[in-house]
Amino acid sequence: MTERLPIFPLNAVLYPGLVLPLHVFEERYRRLVADLLAGPDDQPRRFGVLAIKDGREVAPVTESDKPAGPLDGLGTASGDPLEALHHIGCVADVASVTPQPDGRYELLVTGTTRFRLREVETGGPYLVGQCELLDEQPGTGAGALASGVERAFRAYQKRLAGARQASLTGEQELPDDPQVLSYLVAAASVLEVPVKQQLLACPDTATRLSTELELLRRETALLAWLPSVPAVELTRQAFSPN
Repeated sequence: MTERLPIFPLNAVLYPGLVLPLHVFEERYRRLVADLLAGPDDQPRRFGVLAIKDGREVAPVTESDKPAGPLDGLGTASGDPLEALHHIGCVADVASVTPQPDGRYELLVTGTTRFRLREVETGGPYLVGQCELLDEQPGTGAGALASGVERAFRAYQKRLAGARQASLTGEQELPDDPQVLSYLVAAASVLEVPVKQQLLACPDTATRLSTELELLRRETALLAWLPSVPAVELTRQAFSPN
């Protein structure tokens, strides 16, 4: 099944079931939000989030008064967004919108479904994609892998808290569902965007959990040798400007 969706490129990865706050200030993405709000009340307000592979979220400042176009900031020489963006993304449902007096928006979005970007339209103020919605398959042995990932994640959290000279207040409750656990661990782990993208793109839950198990063990071992790491919120995605 394919769906035509506005595309919001970010230097971050959104996962199904996870919440992401967005501060929307660029004209092109303010237009995207305004178009969503102008739609029928019974129509879902959603767009596709794709991690940027080559480029940046915010268009470079120029002397021209002309608003940034849909490709500005994307770093490929060819100008082809299919080269500048990762092809596996996540549909973002708008949970709340707070308009600001200066025309900006504060959004809270929830990831719902993964998609594969098939085509991109560049003729409007922002990118629009033909997106193939992807079903999540459990894979083989997801349940057993989930138990191992849960143990490894708890060990990772403790080691990370120690590296930050912080303390964990109680034991965090983790979901029983292997798929939900796989996305929570991916979002909560301190990993570079390409690694987080790799986890989003895994073909099934079992593959994601297996990859996470290796990553968590590696990161926990590395943390034992590091005096400190950047402080992060372990249970949510980072705030992202537009």
